[in-house]
Amino acid sequence: MNKFCETFGLKYPIVQAGMIWCSCWDLASACSNEGALGVIGSGSMYPEILEEHILKCKAATDKPFAVNLPLIYPQVDDHIELIERHKVPIVITSAGNPRKWTERFKASGIKVMHVVSSRKFALKAEEAGVDAVIAEGFEAGGHNGKEETTTLCLIPDVRKAIQVPLVAAGGIASGAAMLAAMTLGADAVQIGSRFVASEESSAHIDFKKAVLAAKEGDTELTLKELTPVRLLDGSFAQAVRQAYEADADVDALRTLLGRGRAKKGMFEGNLDEGELEIGQIASLIDEVLPAAEIVREILTEFEVRRQELLSEDRYMFAH
Repeated sequence: MNKFCETFGLKYPIVQAGMIWCSCWDLASACSNEGALGVIGSGSMYPEILEEHILKCKAATDKPFAVNLPLIYPQVDDHIELIERHKVPIVITSAGNPRKWTERFKASGIKVMHVVSSRKFALKAEEAGVDAVIAEGFEAGGHNGKEETTTLCLIPDVRKAIQVPLVAAGGIASGAAMLAAMTLGADAVQIGSRFVASEESSAHIDFKKAVLAAKEGDTELTLKELTPVRLLDGSFAQAVRQAYEADADVDALRTLLGRGRAKKGMFEGNLDEGELEIGQIASLIDEVLPAAEIVREILTEFEVRRQELLSEDRYMFAH
């Protein structure tokens, strides 16, 4: 059996990413009910909102689900208390040091994964006692690592370094990409951008349409001086580029970013003033579908491509 699925009690080695403003209980439960791991993105939620989403998710599925927990969240202690009280089975930590909380979660019977962008931090996460590492490449949407290591390079490097299950993330939205990631050594994949364009995603419909319209080169990793983030081209992204051209310092960039831009763009649909976070793979997404159908499509393509690799002579080389 796949060791990731065995560790987390899942049918399929697919994790729906816990994306800010996009990963609600509806999406999480739909993915979990289809055999993947659904994830509630708590980074955009006040504690009372997170509790509502946890309770609704538990009512909508009897399968494992997770909460993504950015460790830099100001009310992280309140979120942790809710996760423990409501016996959330899996937590995915990110944006911080997992050592502080992993032992506490595991003492409560909660499985822990941690998101990293480098071999160095993958090793630190394993040393902290996590049950799996999610290694996220440069292609990923949202907040990312400064190293700009692509998934193709990151996954085999991390695989050589750690023993716990490895989840590949960044630039994965299809069964073919899932197969490639697992060939590189991943035990599972985490998929974010594809699920933004799902019916259950809490992203605004105008943001979903912008994702469908995205073309090659329409995203850029920027704002490294603050927190690196991959943005879809738009008014705010253009303003950021102009700020760099004017040699803006960190304080000026922070002022430009302000507060609430991600909510404004992704959740409220203000494409002019909002921050639009999405991965490079957006250029290959052309349809909004139910989450369950997305999972099935990925799994079907995975098996078709796997069988092609086993049968087609175009993968054989003359000696």
